[in-house]
Amino acid sequence: MATSDKLIEVRNLKKYYNGEEIKALDGISVDINKGDVMVIIGPSGSGKSTFLRSLNLLEIPTSGEIIFEGVDITKKKGPDGKKLNIDLHRQKMGMVFQHFNLFPHKTILQNMTLAPMKVKGVPQAEAEAKAMELLGRVGLADRANAYPIQLSGGQKQRVAIVRALAMEPDVMLFDEPTSALDPEMVGEVLDVMKRLALQGMTMVVVTHEMGFAREVGNRVLFMDDGKLLEEGTPDQIFNHPQNPRLQDFLSKVL
Repeated sequence: MATSDKLIEVRNLKKYYNGEEIKALDGISVDINKGDVMVIIGPSGSGKSTFLRSLNLLEIPTSGEIIFEGVDITKKKGPDGKKLNIDLHRQKMGMVFQHFNLFPHKTILQNMTLAPMKVKGVPQAEAEAKAMELLGRVGLADRANAYPIQLSGGQKQRVAIVRALAMEPDVMLFDEPTSALDPEMVGEVLDVMKRLALQGMTMVVVTHEMGFAREVGNRVLFMDDGKLLEEGTPDQIFNHPQNPRLQDFLSKVL
């Protein structure tokens, strides 16, 4: 469940290209609390994915602050004056992309265990036991020795989700996780995400799935043109939208 404990504080985040010609992010400020399922909606090109990818510095902001668990990760140095190790912070942020990003030459089990073993030094037997438990949770334990090419799109995305979970992150970032899937596979991925939300995982989700935003999110952000135009509960956003641009957007997608 969401709390008032701030996990990530975003302050006046900007991302400009070509000088100030293209403002992908234009002064975004928002708090993400532990247990939040924050869903970000808006038209294509509105800055949603740029915002999400900025949270773990896959996109380097032009200016602003991203304070993750008390540390401003946009700074070169940490609070102790030492060089900031962004990889340590990234380990606590699971990322699920539109296009799975599984290693095609490795089995599903190898895909699952690679990061825990290499990055965190988890022993192989322990990493494999954890991977099998996670695969079991998404109904794919029987596919552990298969290769990604042998899986459907929905199965690959479920693996991508539990692969991120194998690192035991504090927050999960989802960048349009269902947009590359055939329609009949969308539901199986959203079901996994719903179960995660019920278990209290903090999640930030960029999606075009309005049903998911309405049903699972506790906070919805509407972005357009690099700006955060409206924020509220699913009821406020979908049933009582205030911003004219949001009203126009919903009239087209609902």
